[in-house]
Amino acid sequence: MIGVAARPRIKDVAEYAGVSPKTVSNVINDFEHVSDQTRAAVREAIDALGYRVNIAGRQLRQGRTGMITLAVPELDVAYFAELAKHVIAEADRRGRTVLLHQTGKVRERELAALHGFDAQFSDGVILSPLSLVPRDLATRDRRLPVVLLGERPAEGTTDHVGIDNVGAAREATEHLLSRGRRRIAVIGGAVRGRQGTDRLRTDGYREALAAAGLPFRESLVVPVEAYHWQDGARAAAMAVARRERPDALLCLNDHLALGALRALHEAGLSVPRDLDVMGFDDIEASRFSVPSLTTVAPDKEEIARSAVSLLLDRIDDPESDPPQDRVVSHRLIVRESTGD
Repeated sequence: MIGVAARPRIKDVAEYAGVSPKTVSNVINDFEHVSDQTRAAVREAIDALGYRVNIAGRQLRQGRTGMITLAVPELDVAYFAELAKHVIAEADRRGRTVLLHQTGKVRERELAALHGFDAQFSDGVILSPLSLVPRDLATRDRRLPVVLLGERPAEGTTDHVGIDNVGAAREATEHLLSRGRRRIAVIGGAVRGRQGTDRLRTDGYREALAAAGLPFRESLVVPVEAYHWQDGARAAAMAVARRERPDALLCLNDHLALGALRALHEAGLSVPRDLDVMGFDDIEASRFSVPSLTTVAPDKEEIARSAVSLLLDRIDDPESDPPQDRVVSHRLIVRESTGD
């Protein structure tokens, strides 16, 4: 038995297997021209010595950091925290480290992320933008690989991963309509402005109403300043205080919906007896509210997997394909807030 340093090196594996360090490298990199017998001996040596590939060193030799950046608007919005967990797990599985950056929905911070913070911190960026405009993407430095999540300021310019927001909101509205609800208020909706997530989901709501032969009433669209608990509570209180009270609330994220549940409780209203409440995002808290929350669940794990995969492919070969737009699945999870 040979003496081995605390952290085994390639030459230690080579000595153990009775081959050259170059042969060990060929096996690690899965090159073809290595016999099965030699490959087996090297792998046995790797297992016996506990050798681990020095990914950081390899990345540096290739002119890379081995790190990627995830930039999201707000980490205190549970959807982004849960998504970050999946991105970090997928990046770790692929041998990368994630730098986490909070933009606060500020355009200057989103631009800084889009341009790599003017420093070589990471090899690429996964960015969930709320304030960027199409020109920002059209004029960005193409040498930095970028994948957008969620909102997409411009089609066909940058790799993008998201769900079908229009279709998801249409399905959510159809569920409420199937329960006989006809005065459905949209908490956090928008009927004007850019085609952001709020507009897309409001469009899906409108499509469902039109298919059911019901008129769209702008008075039932309740905008919010932000997508936090208190904004949902405030908007819901305003909605049910009107002369013609809605019989359902379609809330465009779960924070709004959970805040709305609290406001409805304080107003003496019962969910779902007096009105239904629907959320979006299926954050963990939605399963533990009283009543538990019916919500649209994007496949967050697949969003993370697709985003990391797209980014690493673009890092390896920046000109390999035109920008891709990957649509990830979603599903409606029916719970107690709509009568489950």
